[in-house]
Amino acid sequence: MPEFRMPSLGADMTEGTVLEWLVAPGDVVHRGDIVAVVDTTKSAVEVECFDDGVVASLDVDPGTKVPVGTVLAHLTDADGGTAVAGPPAAPDTHAGDAAEPDAAAAPAPAAPPTATRLPHRGGPGRISPLARRLADELGVDLATVHGTGLHGVIRAEDVRAAAASTPATGAASPPVAGHDAPARALDMRRSIAALMTRSNTEIPHYHLALTVDLHRTLEWVRERNLELSLAERLVPAACLLRATALAAREVPELNGHWVEDAFRPAEHVDLGLILSLRSGGLLVPAIAGAEELDAVAMMTRVRDLTRRARGGRLRGSDLDPPSLTVSNLGDQGVESVAGVIYPPQVALVGFGAVSERPWAVDGMLGVRPLVTVTLAADHRATDGAIGSRFLKALDRALQDPASTMEQKER
Repeated sequence: MPEFRMPSLGADMTEGTVLEWLVAPGDVVHRGDIVAVVDTTKSAVEVECFDDGVVASLDVDPGTKVPVGTVLAHLTDADGGTAVAGPPAAPDTHAGDAAEPDAAAAPAPAAPPTATRLPHRGGPGRISPLARRLADELGVDLATVHGTGLHGVIRAEDVRAAAASTPATGAASPPVAGHDAPARALDMRRSIAALMTRSNTEIPHYHLALTVDLHRTLEWVRERNLELSLAERLVPAACLLRATALAAREVPELNGHWVEDAFRPAEHVDLGLILSLRSGGLLVPAIAGAEELDAVAMMTRVRDLTRRARGGRLRGSDLDPPSLTVSNLGDQGVESVAGVIYPPQVALVGFGAVSERPWAVDGMLGVRPLVTVTLAADHRATDGAIGSRFLKALDRALQDPASTMEQKER
């Protein structure tokens, strides 16, 4: 029987804690349904199912910390056969390392679970164990809580939302993760330090920088924002990400992973966006297929990822391994970023603050909005010539925003 294992939700993840199950044995699940919430050292992550089927068994109790790759659950199809239950234990950049599931390891159940979709029941119907515990701690009447989980399951976030909408009683909402904030911050710093130590030890970095004139891009943003609603309006960061994705498509040698002593180019440009959390630490969700997003669509994705990351509502698919990571510290006022590559990627792009500086245009000295773009790249995969091509491609995209920031019809 196929096994749903603890997924790898980042290159630095070695273990995770099952916070709550949003399904029960006998539930019908479909591809993309959120079936569990897993706590990593950085955040609580909603884990999705990767196929259709029926939950046969849940093999790990909520609150249990297990290594990546541990079997969490089993799934069968509606006819009693088998179906793929979830993502592989490690990112697909390590394809070939994971062994095929051992069909003899778990005996088939005597009878397949009944494939019936459970209706949403009003009041305290299906409740996750964590949600029930939180309701007791916060004094929330579960009869008043609307379940937003699969099949109407009342989940922890629903209880917290109900508590927040109720007049304050003096009780503080427990953290999303299964442990206190100082412990989470310490675990996160250790995790980041371990990954960066690995990067500096294993990857022969080289660094390049280019100053880019953003006058035309900022003018285009101002004009485009006149046509957009307030909720859709652009910030320059969306254009920088769009230009990065286009440059990665043009120079694919920097878009991919170093695996088993060889470079593996990625099929699409999946941009990793480094986000700082208010509680401290970093998360790197991915913008999948970024080369297909125009500036407006990119802005929408960035807003959505930022909101969910800081609210502890990221999904497992958001943490699929990026093919190229971007660090934008411009809002912090820094002039440039000396990046450290996230293995197994082979490059990281950094953006500093946009600032007005002296700049010569057509032989005339003036003041222009400039940004310093940096590239940290892996010498095993590329050299400075290829890195320079990438930076120039990014610059060209920002000098002609009217043609590059909008998605062309195909």
